[in-house]
Amino acid sequence: MMNSHGEISQVKLISQSFVKPKIQVESSNQPHYLGMIDLAFLSLDQMQKGLLFHTKPENIQAHLLDKLKNSLSHSLVHFYPLAGQLATQKFHDEHAIWVYVDCNKGPGARLIHASVNNLKVSDLISSVDVHPIVRSFFDLGEKAVNHDGHTRPLLSIQVTELLDGVFIGFTMNHSIGDGTSLWNFISTLSEILLHLDGNNIGANDEKFNVSISHKPVFKPFYPDGYGPILKLPFLEPNEFITRNVDQGPLRERIFHFSPTSMSKLKVKANKECGLAYNHISSFQALTAFIWISITHARNLELGQETDVGLVANLRPKINPSISGDYFGGFVKRAQGSCKVGELLGQGLGWASILVHEVVMGLDDKAIRAFFKRFVEAPFVVQPSTANLYYKPNSVLIGGSTRFDMYGSEFGLGKAVGVLAGYASKEDGKVTANPGRQGDGSVDLEVCLRPEIMSSLELDEEFMSFVSAV
Repeated sequence: MMNSHGEISQVKLISQSFVKPKIQVESSNQPHYLGMIDLAFLSLDQMQKGLLFHTKPENIQAHLLDKLKNSLSHSLVHFYPLAGQLATQKFHDEHAIWVYVDCNKGPGARLIHASVNNLKVSDLISSVDVHPIVRSFFDLGEKAVNHDGHTRPLLSIQVTELLDGVFIGFTMNHSIGDGTSLWNFISTLSEILLHLDGNNIGANDEKFNVSISHKPVFKPFYPDGYGPILKLPFLEPNEFITRNVDQGPLRERIFHFSPTSMSKLKVKANKECGLAYNHISSFQALTAFIWISITHARNLELGQETDVGLVANLRPKINPSISGDYFGGFVKRAQGSCKVGELLGQGLGWASILVHEVVMGLDDKAIRAFFKRFVEAPFVVQPSTANLYYKPNSVLIGGSTRFDMYGSEFGLGKAVGVLAGYASKEDGKVTANPGRQGDGSVDLEVCLRPEIMSSLELDEEFMSFVSAV
């Protein structure tokens, strides 16, 4: 991996430590129960998201790492399951297991200090594709699936020094939480760091009563008559864990859509579909637009099927709704399909209506029916079915533009970018993040085969909506 001057760049480990909650939490002596989605994700990748800062304290150990370690110990008082590890109880007579979190197992959350001594922030920002070294900004590039949380930390934070900046990368086990959980934690960690720093509370100070905005709720949802113990119909990991799925060569690039571009897409979609203005949201229009654009770049036969999927937060969709502070996995993919010829021939408005119907179709009734099927026949999703390897004509939209990614500053000022690690990268995977400028801007991290990405970059209509950051 090289910098802009053609020099080899390599991440070097400086130190690592493990952090436990500042005080013993009484609830940590009980098992932390996993929800249905948590269990279903045991064979999938962890979550990896990080913030790039164009600020570097002179004494990074004293002015960032020590503060981060102290605030992490306070944060884990609230998010205590993150300091534990997964555990399994076997039921041989039923050929079944129960997986849960032992909150006192293991060394705690992992804090890594690393550096790359010849890379600048501008090297990352100016790179057309996501710089390949970014994958080493999370857990030093080590790969794992969620089931590995039996022996690995459920949370890992890596602080990587650049020549003129800092990257803070967060790796969280996806079988203990989803994107909402991750960003609520990151927000809380930053909030506590700033509070402790502002009140001069040091690492040896026993004060821990810090008011936080997102106090986690640990109460998994189960259909009536089920839970909190849900058994999976397996005994050994090799029965339900899949590793080393060959993805082949991929390119990852971030495309920026300004507030103006988002507004234009929304107006265009609503005008074409003939419905009242604002019936199609700007994000639904963007989803339809990227689906059309990628499908066009793939140059598929018109009679082939193509799918679009959106990973949806179920908390506000179920009735009664579940708190946004619920800590755990509570997402599901909403999916629609059509013929390639229909998608490319009918236009943005038609595709936007299909996306809109897919989103609206994931309602309380559909969610409860899905969960009822799960508890009656529990399963662990495999990479070959959770993702797109078996559906090469698909587009899957993950992430969320609603996460407050740029609000977590850690005393370093506003981040200049949000980047992700190796996790869940595949042909046709699109991750949506809020744009740094706010006001409805969106950054799409698009992952495609190299030849498909090159074709997308030559699409004049697509590129006309993409803005320079």
